[in-house]
Amino acid sequence: MKSLFLLLTLSLSAFFATAQNYDNIKTIMMLNQLDKAKADFDKAFTNAKFAGKPEAYIMKTAIYAGLAMSDAKKNTPESEQLTAEADAAFSKYKEMDPTMALISDPTYQNGPINLYSSYYTAGYNEYSAKKWQTSLVKLKKAIEYSDLLILKKILSSPVDTNVLILAAITAENSGNKEDAASYYTRLADAKIGGDGFEGVYRFLVSYSFAKKDMSAFEKYKALGKELFPKSEYFNYDKIDFAVGLMTNFNDKLKSLEEVLATDPDNYKANQVLGEIIYDTLNPKEDAPQDPLPNAVELEKKMKEAFEKSAKAKPETAEIPYLYMGDHFINKASKVNDRREAHSKDMKARTKPGAMSSKEDIAKRDALDKEYGETLEQAREPYEKVAAIFANKVKQENELEMRDKQQYKKAVSYLADIFAFKRAMAKGKPADQAKYSAEEKKWTDAYDAINSIKEKKRDH
Repeated sequence: MKSLFLLLTLSLSAFFATAQNYDNIKTIMMLNQLDKAKADFDKAFTNAKFAGKPEAYIMKTAIYAGLAMSDAKKNTPESEQLTAEADAAFSKYKEMDPTMALISDPTYQNGPINLYSSYYTAGYNEYSAKKWQTSLVKLKKAIEYSDLLILKKILSSPVDTNVLILAAITAENSGNKEDAASYYTRLADAKIGGDGFEGVYRFLVSYSFAKKDMSAFEKYKALGKELFPKSEYFNYDKIDFAVGLMTNFNDKLKSLEEVLATDPDNYKANQVLGEIIYDTLNPKEDAPQDPLPNAVELEKKMKEAFEKSAKAKPETAEIPYLYMGDHFINKASKVNDRREAHSKDMKARTKPGAMSSKEDIAKRDALDKEYGETLEQAREPYEKVAAIFANKVKQENELEMRDKQQYKKAVSYLADIFAFKRAMAKGKPADQAKYSAEEKKWTDAYDAINSIKEKKRDH
């Protein structure tokens, strides 16, 4: 009995001694004598009973993190080491006490607060130096502590906008779009607005589109428009993004076809698809002119897209038909260049008074046929353009200046097409008469357009 009493007495003495050590060190901490607190703590920590309690680790967190942020050690290699040890200690504390009850103690609260400040400062410094990867690592830790402080109501703000926007920008610059999206999403879902935050919603709109998440795309576009009503960016639709986010023809083509896979009758998507193919098949004069191996396939795809666009929105159908007409006129022009070159060569090779070779005549006839067939492909689209504009004039008795010019272009080419058909109808009086009448019809139409009243555009 006496031995048991002695053992109990010794145990209680050890308990009170340990408790006293905690109290003594806390008192020193409260006096902001952190160097002495660290020395006393490091000595006490060698005692297994002292080190076996969760309090030892949150105490270490508070002391080491406080020293790391002190004026004497801040932004030094020693500060970085102290921060790492404080962070490890806090992880151990959370493991030993998942409730984190001691975080309510103002003395110990300084631990995670200083860790947040330390990681934020280090992350910001490396952000400023454009060291994106290492900056992101530190800012992630800052977010971890910021979230904890908000959870424990030590920070009153529902979201730490400063660290989240910094981490998001850093993640974006480091090429880590998934992390950037995660942080931007938190800001957007909290409807954070004002100067410097429009980029949050711009990123999420383009990111969502690239991920083919149309629900998120529409959500963040709507939020962006609500918070930044003066920005034109949030007025762009999925078609604009399908083209604007891509840098080359094949990617634009693929992106538009993905839109059309779920919305096949979308007039704008079809029209833009037709237009980008048109631009590829009809490059500018200073652009590379190498023939495309899939030109026939692309031409077919272009025609189908323009036809669908015209059908889906008849009130603007003249636009896709003009594109189709222009394409085949451009194509015919290239054939005509070959016709003229062959005619010149044939003339140069043929002696005066002699007949051209059968081969030259056959090639000439083949080129004439190819030219006529290509012109014929432009005829129907231009006739549709002319019919649309004629109907507008009939209804309104006026046209805008640009429409008048397009109308004149269409009927002018129609007159040329029938003039060529007439020339090729040698020995066929009935056909010649028919084509001559069509030629005159379109020539007269061209002259009549000049008298159409010009409509003033609304501004």
